[in-house]
Amino acid sequence: MRREQLVAPGGPFEVGRGDDGVLRYVNAPRTLVEFVEATWAYRDRVFLVGDDASYTYGEFFAAATALARRLVDEYGMRPGERAAVVMRNHPEWQIAFWAAQFAGLVTVPLNTWWTADELGAALDDCTPRVLLVDGERLPRVAGWARRVGARGVVFRGEAGAGAGAEGFERYEDLPAADPYGAPPVVEIRPEDDATILYTSGTTGRPRGAVATQLAQAGAAVHPRFHAAVAVLARGGVPGAGPAPVALMTYPFFHAAAFTHVYSVMAVGGTIVLMREWDAEAALELIDRYRVTHFSGVPTTALRLLDAAERAGHELASLTHLSTGGAAPPPALAARVAERYGGRIEPRTGYGLTETCGGVLAHFGDAYRADPAAAGIPAPAVEVRTDEHGELWLRGQSLVRGYWRDPQATAAAFTADGWFRTGDLAVLGVRGDEEGGGESRIAVVDRIKDIVIRGGENVYCAEVEGVLLGHPAVEDAAVVGVPHPELGEEVAAVVRLRAGAEAGPDELRRYAGERLAAFKVPAYVVPGDVPRNAAGKVLKRELRESAALAVVGA
Repeated sequence: MRREQLVAPGGPFEVGRGDDGVLRYVNAPRTLVEFVEATWAYRDRVFLVGDDASYTYGEFFAAATALARRLVDEYGMRPGERAAVVMRNHPEWQIAFWAAQFAGLVTVPLNTWWTADELGAALDDCTPRVLLVDGERLPRVAGWARRVGARGVVFRGEAGAGAGAEGFERYEDLPAADPYGAPPVVEIRPEDDATILYTSGTTGRPRGAVATQLAQAGAAVHPRFHAAVAVLARGGVPGAGPAPVALMTYPFFHAAAFTHVYSVMAVGGTIVLMREWDAEAALELIDRYRVTHFSGVPTTALRLLDAAERAGHELASLTHLSTGGAAPPPALAARVAERYGGRIEPRTGYGLTETCGGVLAHFGDAYRADPAAAGIPAPAVEVRTDEHGELWLRGQSLVRGYWRDPQATAAAFTADGWFRTGDLAVLGVRGDEEGGGESRIAVVDRIKDIVIRGGENVYCAEVEGVLLGHPAVEDAAVVGVPHPELGEEVAAVVRLRAGAEAGPDELRRYAGERLAAFKVPAYVVPGDVPRNAAGKVLKRELRESAALAVVGA
């Protein structure tokens, strides 16, 4: 099979234009329920593995459909109403999410790192009638639920937890799921809203990005296409290999997690969960479950590699190491190749909350040869740049806009459906190793993450990539700080590896050997780099702390 056959008429990734001119997959599910129903074919395989519980696909399907029927029959929920999921990465998170989908509800996964006030603001915005929450987070949302009269289900709550929060019942106290039960009979159309995912809020107030069923169904196809092209690039046959065993390190509420979960579910693979990130624990899980695929933000990937080197661990079962959620340092792919050769395939990609996850992917030899690129687009995604170099995207998996915020929607989307990403990009031509003929995109930086120093543009991501190449540096982030003559000056906040030593002068000298003089940080400040749950740098906090450090220096 050749790549051209994948997208040819009748092929699994054939696309066509709708009446609105937007590309869509022709031979693929059009709703999430259609997508997940196909997993019934894997009913005897293990799907979810948690600390103390696991589910086969059949057990998961039965549990989700039983909860969906309860939401419809006992709670009186109707299609289009919202259900918020506020839960750590337990196996039951997936049960809650898909139960809401089977019931025709709009699922709203919320950030489990948020405080009670932050959760309350999001709940006020999306106004769910039901909360699907774990026992740890029940105290943060119980007051809101009581105030508005919302009901809820508590997962992994202590006995009697429901009595302490009016309107909540314990999931563990519900009747056992019928293994042959069917989902409730509700109409779910491609144009119906499926999810509201809140943006990370690194540069402003989080907004609820609303994706339709058709958009999320398209997002479920993208990783399958990229996986097939990667197999072809290695000279293999798509679909012929064993099902993946994947270690889940993304929080389920993040768009990157959706890409990861969709890719595993589509082929009947297994997802191994972690209660919280710990590199040494990850090594143990990789051994215990013979994990083949690791996916995480660059920070977790780098720490996994560090832990493996310290322990002399060969990651023997691992075949893929993927990063997403934030740009990886260019040296990451070379580091994987240097230690593991071609046995572990490096992957990265690009996606946003507004694209329902990954829409570009970069892998294998092409990634090793061009580590600064973000990859190639999926078939149902179009890319372009405007006159300023801003990356614009259009395609099936893009959200329809922001929840109850027409002004923000109009600012982000053109009338003919193009989304302004806010990222600067360069479009190139793919190499022959990937089939040729389409664009490979290099995402340079966020538009707001440019430091304009005396009229010269300094891309923060470029400087960060260089600093992260220093053997003593564990994490680094670059921002602009005010300067009376230049307007802005380049500042870097750097955290060193445990036991490592490297002063500001050494790091500046290291950067100066690899960058033009105007790009070298004038200030190197030791400290932690604040990141959100997706691994993205909280630039507002960083600018404030860096500016204070520079003033006090």
